[in-house]
Amino acid sequence: MQMTSAEIREAFLAFFAEKGHQRVPSASLIPGNDPTLLFTNAGMVPFKDVFLGDEQRDYSRATSSQRCLRAGGKHNDLENVGYTARHHTFFEMLGNFSFGDYFKREAIQYAWEYLTDVLQLPKEKLWVTVFTEDDEAYDIWAKEIGVPTDRISRIGAKDNFWAMGDTGPCGPCSEIFYDHGEEIWGGPPGTPEEDGDRYIEIWNLVFMQYNRQADGTLLPLPKPSVDTGMGLERIAAVLQHVHSNYEIDLFQALIKSAASIIGTDDLDNKSLRVIADHIRSCSFLIADGVQPSNEGRGYVLRRIIRRAVRHGSMLGARGTFFYKLVASLVEQMGDAYPELKDKQKVIEQALQREEEQFGKTLERGLNILNEALTELDGTVLPGELVFKLYDTFGFPMDLTADMAREKGLTIDEAGFNEAMEAQRQRAQQASNFGVDYNERLKSNQKSEFLGYTDVTGESEIVELFANGEAVSELPAESKGIVVLTRTPFYAESGGQIGDTGKLIVNGGEFLVEDTQYIGKAIAHHGQAAATLKVGDKVAAHVDSHRREAVKRNHSATHLLHAALRNLLGEHVTQKGSLVTAERLRFDFSHFESVTAEQLDAIERQVNEEIYNNLQVSAAVMPIEEAKKAGAMALFGEKYDDDVRVLRMGDFSMELCGGTHVRQTGDIGAFRIISEAGIASGVRRIEAVTGAGAVQFTLQQQQQLRHAASLLKTDAMHVAERVQQQIDRSRQLERTIDELSQKIAAQAGSDLIGNALDIHGVKVVIAEVAGVEAKALRSMVDDLKNQLQSGVVVLGLAAEDKVSLIVGVTNDLTGRVKAGEVVNVAAAEVGGKGGGRPDLAQAGGADPTKLDNALSAAKTKLEALLR
Repeated sequence: MQMTSAEIREAFLAFFAEKGHQRVPSASLIPGNDPTLLFTNAGMVPFKDVFLGDEQRDYSRATSSQRCLRAGGKHNDLENVGYTARHHTFFEMLGNFSFGDYFKREAIQYAWEYLTDVLQLPKEKLWVTVFTEDDEAYDIWAKEIGVPTDRISRIGAKDNFWAMGDTGPCGPCSEIFYDHGEEIWGGPPGTPEEDGDRYIEIWNLVFMQYNRQADGTLLPLPKPSVDTGMGLERIAAVLQHVHSNYEIDLFQALIKSAASIIGTDDLDNKSLRVIADHIRSCSFLIADGVQPSNEGRGYVLRRIIRRAVRHGSMLGARGTFFYKLVASLVEQMGDAYPELKDKQKVIEQALQREEEQFGKTLERGLNILNEALTELDGTVLPGELVFKLYDTFGFPMDLTADMAREKGLTIDEAGFNEAMEAQRQRAQQASNFGVDYNERLKSNQKSEFLGYTDVTGESEIVELFANGEAVSELPAESKGIVVLTRTPFYAESGGQIGDTGKLIVNGGEFLVEDTQYIGKAIAHHGQAAATLKVGDKVAAHVDSHRREAVKRNHSATHLLHAALRNLLGEHVTQKGSLVTAERLRFDFSHFESVTAEQLDAIERQVNEEIYNNLQVSAAVMPIEEAKKAGAMALFGEKYDDDVRVLRMGDFSMELCGGTHVRQTGDIGAFRIISEAGIASGVRRIEAVTGAGAVQFTLQQQQQLRHAASLLKTDAMHVAERVQQQIDRSRQLERTIDELSQKIAAQAGSDLIGNALDIHGVKVVIAEVAGVEAKALRSMVDDLKNQLQSGVVVLGLAAEDKVSLIVGVTNDLTGRVKAGEVVNVAAAEVGGKGGGRPDLAQAGGADPTKLDNALSAAKTKLEALLR
């Protein structure tokens, strides 16, 4: 059957929807609330907490086409892209999942039915594997599905036993392979020839049925689950009767578009495959909020972009070309992923800017590399050269390695890493699920949150924790965690800090110092003044004064976000936030510093919406409906299927689970405290509201009055008076410089008369005083001109430092190098220096040894001029 990639994707989702599975949209490439992963690298990642038991969904079966990225950290396919038929940085994983619902039999039956009935693949072309010890799966395949036993391979744990980590959920796998035919070399899985290309894995079924303990013991899970994955690109290659993923319709469209833009007819060139792959990963990363930078995810994005640009250059591309491919990608994948359409301009702008920046240094860097290759002795590029290309020209190490490999060379990676030292901040994060699964603090409760409308409430203790363990009783005067059935306390999330307050229990208090989530349970962390027991009745009291201050700051972040997008552009997206009672911090994507005029306009617009006293309202709706309505989602957040949409009039609409004011007028006032860059392409604004804004304004007024008093003027004329003082200071500096030059010239004339004769060469060696250090250079130039042929060595001692300078006339630089002399002198005063053969300078920290330094210079000159 011949099907397009889009048709295969839809057929898969429709098939499993008919089998009772919830169709779940693809999650972001940035794992929500998961610091353990650099990127979403498998279809199951968005469901990780469900499999771990930390999250409950209102469905037990799901199906998705999840966008994935493997280009950093433990899972990295970047270096293989372009050299193999099936490696990609970006790929789509088709998957069906069971959360304690069906298990092996249904999973196997569904997979076989989809492949043989829906896709109509010949049964005789399919080969399956099972874990060596999994007799149950073997029997299902052989006795129920009817796969001949000679097409079922038993494979060991290395390939056919999956684990979430060293401990926790794990289980056997069953893989499905497609036989491409005898004309292609390779053997079935489990044979010595299995690395050939004849038998290609197209689907992996993971059966989570055990919980591995720290000692290796496998305990049965109470709810065995299923996690499957099938690469869309691989199955498309099978159905479209091509051997390479790059020959499928989706990639061919991108390759032809790239060839047209660049101006090449060689459609089989591997560089076009690289470019076609990379435009997908780059575009989706930017759509998901990542911007090119020198660290973390942004650095991975930068590496991929620059690799694509370099391959375009190899094909003869002139000027920027890579960003022009976005339109073709949107045409191919925009219907399945509407975010590509929505962010097309933002993606194009980011790619073009990065391309232009790299283009300025690409040609020069390539020239440096080619020169080094002509002089290379051996087959290994030195680490120092690889580092120079990285540090000076922006060539990531793997880009240089890629270029070296094309010439049959390797790079000295160890030498590169040594040269990087403190500058080396790479995105090499381990892809594991963190702590021991069985030591995680877990709760099966789901607390009802009352805090949108109340700051007090009656409840009951359902769980207690002390020292990381569940307990039935928490003694007085001890620290612990209290979980209630319902609570007005807000647990930290979405940038908003957790509430504080108190719980009244048994006539005593539990002082709540922080509120956090444990799964779906709202956990009150604090100190017990009275003994608490599970089942006790509780009166919960949030610190309402603190809560109101937090609400003002949180609501202000929404107004700020909208104002930034209005005034700076729609490329602005939230990169993080912190909302406390004292202030707010808002991180956002932007490519340059925000000017003072722009900050004024932003502050003014936020305050205008505060004065307009907009109604703040919230409604719960399906996430897809919310997105279609235009609601902004927070960067890095993970959302349920039903989300809370917060509106502030017609000015702002975002997905947010935090607490907010009723009208924007309740914020009172908004003042920006600071704006700064925190990473490449990421800015940060800190601000205050309400009483904090008033206090900040008063402090500014006090400082202004004090400045006016010092300048002997009034507050309205401070700037004018400061400018007058600056102009006067500059005039005085010029006068001082002129006098210093005159003093230096006079001192120079005196020194000529005391010049030494060292082996027929005139040499001036002297300590000078009463001149500025910056005048030494012009003093040396004057002395060299007067000497016409000779050497000048001057030293200046000032408080706790020494300045040294050596000048050599051009006719003597073959015999005397200024740098050699100045470093000998500098060693005596605890310093070092450098410069040109005719002029070198140095500094030191021991003025008491200046005489020694000048003597050492004289001794060195006597040796050099002999």
